[in-house]
Amino acid sequence: MTDPAKMIEALVSKEEVQKVLAHIKEHDGDTLAEQLELVAIKSPSNHEEARAKRFFEMMSSVGLDEVRMDSVNNVIGVLKGTGCGPTIIVSGHMDTVFGFEVDCTPHVKEDGWIWAPGICDDTRGMVEVLAIAKAMTACGVRAAGDIWFVGNVGEESVGDLRGTRNLFKDHGSEIDALVSIDGTTPGGVCRTAVAGHKIKYTFRGRGGHALGAFGIPNCNNAMGRAIAKIAEIQVPADPKTIFNVGVVSGGVSVNAIPSESTMLIDMRSTDDAALAAVYEKVEKAVKEGLEEELARWSHPTETLTVSKEILSDRPGGSQPDDAPIVLAARAANDWAGFETRLGSGSTDANIPLSLGVPALAVGRGGKQIDGHAVTERFFPEGAYKGPQRAFLLLMELAGLEGVCEPVIQKRNCK
Repeated sequence: MTDPAKMIEALVSKEEVQKVLAHIKEHDGDTLAEQLELVAIKSPSNHEEARAKRFFEMMSSVGLDEVRMDSVNNVIGVLKGTGCGPTIIVSGHMDTVFGFEVDCTPHVKEDGWIWAPGICDDTRGMVEVLAIAKAMTACGVRAAGDIWFVGNVGEESVGDLRGTRNLFKDHGSEIDALVSIDGTTPGGVCRTAVAGHKIKYTFRGRGGHALGAFGIPNCNNAMGRAIAKIAEIQVPADPKTIFNVGVVSGGVSVNAIPSESTMLIDMRSTDDAALAAVYEKVEKAVKEGLEEELARWSHPTETLTVSKEILSDRPGGSQPDDAPIVLAARAANDWAGFETRLGSGSTDANIPLSLGVPALAVGRGGKQIDGHAVTERFFPEGAYKGPQRAFLLLMELAGLEGVCEPVIQKRNCK
């Protein structure tokens, strides 16, 4: 592989590349305006239709070779390459963690910070994808390989990576690498995919009056016993493994024995065996919690049941720190003045990495605070450096004829 630093040096010495970099900077205000418009369009996971429609309109005005929306509402814009180079996806996800009840109207404060739920994650990633597409088409620059500019659905928890799963279901043989613009730290490079399960356990029983039916087994008690056991589970620090009982609910009144109780549990690990081990322990805790509640009351006729629903089952994957795509990201970060911070996480890169396709998530430009909170906010100073860095990374991966060969090898060249 050619030295990535020398590739960046060769790229930025070319007039056409300089024009794209300048376009991104000069139109930073337009990018911010698009960010403010899109964040106000509520887009909970699995309900991205309105934002997808607007992003499709935005992408269609850019001048790409093709813009389409697939069966799950992914927006895909294609800029064809000049040779038989690899096909690279650059994406930003269109869904947020916030429901329709949350006001996402952006508020620009006197100190320059912009407050809005979802203003960063991943609305900023979406508009950086758009900014790169606009700059390349405006300046007439094409990579050697095809670049797909994607706004995808379903990245957040209950979305279960639905959008990226569909991209690889429909086009897996065509895609050679993926770069997701999704991360709080501009120099962040998420190169390891954390696998995980999100599961809903539901306890059910007859329920009844707290006084008149006292003595029958209680769903909340069974769930509480299970939670207490889950809290005592030991997990390794390395490989990083976690569990979390994130949501619990049950009952309709303080003086009524509940007939249904639910809990949502998140389990993740960078190691498949460690994830399987914590999953087994959670399953055991749920079973024992139910059994102990039934034994406590030993009721002759009333019982409880428990069922589970897998809300998300994310595959993991990894690549070495010296993988070509990781080294290329480092070099692009160095040019932008970003300190590279290698990390692991659960992102759209999980799907390609699980399939052995090079992928990573890189941070967005600008300063960001309180992601996934209603106090989420963004400071736009120098934010243009994010899409500039991502553009150079794409040029490294896809290649630029007469300047540098692609870092990523095309798997199927016809």
